[in-house]
Parts: sequence; C-alpha cells; structure tokens
Amino acid sequence: MVNRPLAVITGATSGLGRITALEMARRGYRLGIVARSETKSQALLDELKNVADDVRADVFFANLSLVGEARRVGREIASRYGRLDVLVNNAGLHAFHQRVTAEGLAEMTAVNYLAPFALTLQLTSTLLASAPARIVNVASEAARQAGSITPATDLRNTAPYTRRESMALYGRTKLMTIMWTQELARRLDATKVTVNCCDPGFNATGLGRDLPGSAVLQRVLNTLRVGDPRRGAGIIVRLVTDPAFAQTSGGYLSVRDAEPLQCPEPGRGEQVQRRLWSETVSLLDGLGAA
Repeated sequence: MVNRPLAVITGATSGLGRITALEMARRGYRLGIVARSETKSQALLDELKNVADDVRADVFFANLSLVGEARRVGREIASRYGRLDVLVNNAGLHAFHQRVTAEGLAEMTAVNYLAPFALTLQLTSTLLASAPARIVNVASEAARQAGSITPATDLRNTAPYTRRESMALYGRTKLMTIMWTQELARRLDATKVTVNCCDPGFNATGLGRDLPGSAVLQRVLNTLRVGDPRRGAGIIVRLVTDPAFAQTSGGYLSVRDAEPLQCPEPGRGEQVQRRLWSETVSLLDGLGAA
C-alpha cells in the first residue's frame, strides 16, 4: 500500500473544514477528523467516500470547548499514528453572548485559541518526528477589530458581553491565533515543522450560527454566491500542499492569492507574543494535565 500523507483537521464536519477535508481526500491524504457530532461525522465520512473510493479517514471525538478534551484527543491521535504530516486547526466559534465552560473559561476563547494551542502541544513531538510537517491555523481579518490585547486579563475574561461587543472579543481570539502562530514558528525548526496562519476572508458558513436568522441569511448568501467557502478553504489547502510554502513559517497569509499580511497591532512584535505564550502556558498548567 502506498504511504499516504496524513492530515488531522479540526472542525471538518462543516464549513471551511469540510471543504478542506474533501479536497485533501481528493489529493490522496489520509485524514484524522476531530469532531463533536457523531451524526455530522458520519455524513462527512459518506461524502469522503463519494469523492475518493479508497479514502482512509478516522474520527476522534472531542468537545473542543474544553482544554482537557483537547489534550485527551491529542494524546489519542499521537498514540494512534506513528507519523503526522499536517495539522489544521480550523474549528472556530463566534458566540454572540458569553458562555462559560465547565473549566471556568470563556467558550469563544477556549474553542478559538486555547484548545488548538493545547492540541498542538500534544502533537508537536509527533510532527517533529515526521519532518517535514506543516501546521496551519485558521485566523481571520477580524483580528483587526481586537482593539487591545492584555494577555493575562484577556485569557481569563468571562464577563458578559453584548452582540455588538462580541466582534472585538472574537477578533481578539483571532489576534491571539496569529500571535501564537508567529511565536510557535520561532520555537520550531522550520526545516522540520512549519507553522502558518491564514485569513480565509468572508465565508457564508455556520460560524455565526448563534445569530438569530443566520440560517436564512446563509441560504441567501449561498444563492447569491457571496462568501463562497470554497475560496476560503482554498488558502488552507494551498498552505498545506503547495511546495512554494514548504519553507515558509510564521506567515499570516491572505485569501487573496496568499498575499503576506502583518499581524495587526497591538499583537505585533516578539515581546507581546512571548508574553501571550507565557500567560497561555501558565493558564493551561493551572488547569492541570488531565
């Protein structure tokens, strides 16, 4: 049997992740799918069989609003696979009001930032041992709306917020994603593992599913072909597969022809990025190793 490259994708049962999974299956990748819903996972597996008769895919169930679950599934993946060529941290959430998880964290911060951070740490040794390997994190141009970043406070902030205030908080989680990507790139040998993030542009997906009327709006946008998620998925697939990015690390790339973007202020610069990393590790250590 031909050795297939192996990619683990979070958030692959809908939106950008689903399209990314389907395209990578077409390209011969074996897939590890991190998902929460058995029903949606089975629907994806059925779709994958339709695009590639010999597709190989495994499902790992986890609730990525919980850091403990992200760690557990990371260990599960590492024990299942002897090698890992690609990790795509795609799962995301835009919550329009505050929800606090059982671990005492803001759900949006946990899903968009802390869980992928924790999952990646669990899989870094496997990725390094599989060199050359790639990590792709899905960020967003919403990072420009963050306004400010105070890592020690923002990571632990569980205060209520309004729908209007949610955009800045969502943007802050995506700013953290860019900052963490660039700090991780400095910590890894780019000849072994590259790590990049992307702005996939506006996409009519289920990301804002909490917003009243979002399902109707999505159908309208799909009909008008506005926010086609195939375009957003395209930049993810390109960062995963294109030889042109084999040595690129620490990049923040645009959906517009992979144009390099700067990390928005106030998250730009090694000092604040190192501080975010340190505060994140401290927070995760406080949650314990379970």
